[in-house]
Amino acid sequence: MRPHVSGCYETTVSNGNEIWQSESVLVFYLPNFAAQVAFTLFCNRGLYYLLRPFNQPRFVVEILVGLMVSPEILGRYKFFTNLIPLKSVITSETISYLGLVYYVFLAGLDMNLETIIKARKKATSIAVAGTIIPMVIGSAVYTLLQSMYTGPPESLSHYNTRKAYMFWTLIYSVTGFPTVTQIVTDLKLLYTGLGRVALTAAMMTGFFNWVMFAFLIPFALNEQVAIYSVLSTLLFVLVCFIVIRPCLVQLIVRKTNQNEWDNYQLFFVVMGAYICATVTDILGTHPVVGALVYGIMLPSGKFTDLLIDKTESFGVVYLAPLFFASCGVRLQIIDVIRSQGLVLVVLVVFLSCISKILSTVLATQFFGMPALDGVAIGILMNTKGILPLIMLNIAWDKQILSEESFSITLVSVILMTVVVPLIINAIYKPRKLYKQNKLRTIQNLKVEAELRVLACVHNPCHATGMINILEASNAIKLSPLRVFSLQLVEITETTTSLLAAHNNQQQSGSQAPSNSVQDLESITRIFKDYEEQNENASVETLSAVSTYSTIHKDIHNVAQEKQTTLILLPFHKQSSIQGVLETTNEAFKDINQNVMRDAPCSVGIFVDRGLGSLFKVNLRILMIFIGGPDDREALAFAWRMSKHRGIQLTVVRFYLLGETAEVDPLQQSESKGLLSTVLDWEKQKEFDDEYVSSFRLKAVNNEDSIHYSEKQVNSWEDIPEVLNELDKSGYDLYILGQGTGRNSLVLSDLVKWTDCPELGLIGDMVASNSFGSCSSLLVVQQYGFGGMVFENTTQHHSQVSANDDDNSSSDSETVYVKIE
Repeated sequence: MRPHVSGCYETTVSNGNEIWQSESVLVFYLPNFAAQVAFTLFCNRGLYYLLRPFNQPRFVVEILVGLMVSPEILGRYKFFTNLIPLKSVITSETISYLGLVYYVFLAGLDMNLETIIKARKKATSIAVAGTIIPMVIGSAVYTLLQSMYTGPPESLSHYNTRKAYMFWTLIYSVTGFPTVTQIVTDLKLLYTGLGRVALTAAMMTGFFNWVMFAFLIPFALNEQVAIYSVLSTLLFVLVCFIVIRPCLVQLIVRKTNQNEWDNYQLFFVVMGAYICATVTDILGTHPVVGALVYGIMLPSGKFTDLLIDKTESFGVVYLAPLFFASCGVRLQIIDVIRSQGLVLVVLVVFLSCISKILSTVLATQFFGMPALDGVAIGILMNTKGILPLIMLNIAWDKQILSEESFSITLVSVILMTVVVPLIINAIYKPRKLYKQNKLRTIQNLKVEAELRVLACVHNPCHATGMINILEASNAIKLSPLRVFSLQLVEITETTTSLLAAHNNQQQSGSQAPSNSVQDLESITRIFKDYEEQNENASVETLSAVSTYSTIHKDIHNVAQEKQTTLILLPFHKQSSIQGVLETTNEAFKDINQNVMRDAPCSVGIFVDRGLGSLFKVNLRILMIFIGGPDDREALAFAWRMSKHRGIQLTVVRFYLLGETAEVDPLQQSESKGLLSTVLDWEKQKEFDDEYVSSFRLKAVNNEDSIHYSEKQVNSWEDIPEVLNELDKSGYDLYILGQGTGRNSLVLSDLVKWTDCPELGLIGDMVASNSFGSCSSLLVVQQYGFGGMVFENTTQHHSQVSANDDDNSSSDSETVYVKIE
């Protein structure tokens, strides 16, 4: 195969001093380096947003930027040759290695050794098979490549060595755990059985890959002293964990708990990664091994969040992209296709891609997993990351792999990662998930059935308020209550932030947890205390970590996988000391509206005005019934609550007369939701009358704690007057229907002027500070009528989840947080 081509260039020495035999840094190198960084960042950002709809990882974008300016594409033009002159490449690559070391340091922070040690057989088997089998197949593929090579015989013999086989096979055995996490999160599969198995297997495979890299690379760098390098590196790791780590953890925890960190001190912490990298480089191992070990050493928690927040831009945003881009610049795939033919390239790439899939399918068959899930996990395990690129750069610099092998391997790495989100999204594409569960409503829940509730919270304050709603739901032995408390956590763009929130933090009690972990621990205690006090209720605590713009898809997926009947959401306003509702985070409002659009079950929004301060359930509840499916669902929930001995329920039915009874012609003609046809006004009234009559016959006539009355409403002005009159009785909780399907022209017009359309017309009135009520509020939307339609918003669709409840319960050892 063709040898590497060396580039020569002239250098003008502007300083003739014998010490500084080079050009002035300020004249050439610094301005040129700044221009390269600016150009790379601009292209990265633009291409990232172009490919973002296809869920492409960031490192793929950064490699493509380098490919764009390679000599085969844009590098042939004078502008780009001036922007990236040959003599500046070494300078850029040298500085980019600073970003590379920091990038690997972050990968070390992501590593959770406890998860790896405690992994179950399924994930372990997939990881082992996904490491060994691809190495065997990769060796055969390299042999095939050598046999089909058309070129000088001397090149064939030069690159047909043990080192070449070792690098080739190692590269194809790698799985990029951070990249898998990003893809699974973007595709909203993180909280499915499939996603959890894939993440655990990817973490274990990544750990195996780094271990093999640390112990085998010395044999490629310097074979004569490789054994000494391996032994000394192993001794260095032992010293780090046995001697240095305990002292380092104690110091970090103490300073973090006392909030003593400043930028100057954090700089010294980061420099520890470069010190460790220097040590492993001296020992004969690659510098990134030291950075990885140092990252694993540091305690996860609040300190990790602080460190990433202060320093991530330094390496991840500015310097690491230069390393990825340099890999793309070296790609010469067009020349390879011309010299070796397209058939050889396609064949090698195809065989390289299927090795992980075959190994994963074989492993999953032993555990009875569906073949489609095995293929999907295998495709996810094909995802690459930073480690293959490091190996390829070593192989290029040491001339272990030829230009053809380097280019084909790099193309395989890129294609493997590019197609993963596309194929997984095609296999598990958004579709109508909920047709099979049309009766997932409280109204249609059987008397002896278990009530499953997904209680979504952002902080412990929300959890405290939810507890009283759950307690009032009357969990009994005949109809128990299953609660899934879901903490909603916003993430930044870095994978580390995601993993920091997901890693099991129940390690050393002296470690300072992050804010999200502190909240999760408090939420867990609140719900566990409730579970201990109620023998008919069980609680499972989870966390959803995503961007606020897409976190509603995670909520949908968890609700679908857990087969919940009701999703409880906190209102975006909280009550102040003066009893006034104040906005806590406007993003919470968007989350609630997004959830209500395509929820796979009924939804309730809880407006807490101090209900959580009550230690025992002793509530006076007012349910206002106007009509429609949401009101019937709200009445069904209130009916269930009324069976609790501490509840006094009052149901007031509003009869719409006069102008309020005029039917909205638009609603009557629209086709909405999963039922395909909209029930007309008269049919809705028949359903309302039938359900209310059943309630009065079975509940009101038999229980002294339940009261029923009726009010006539002739115009919209009558509504606030009646509400004010009712509020004088001082109820603790209002239960209302959101209002979908009422078909009243007046009510439909008034909803357009509400500040919080997710609460509906009546709910918005009661929740407004001008109304003056001190009562909490629960607004219910019934599942099955297509969800809410909000103005000036786009329709979102929930992502499909793997409908495998058994897998979800058996694979909870992963980064998917499940607090026992």
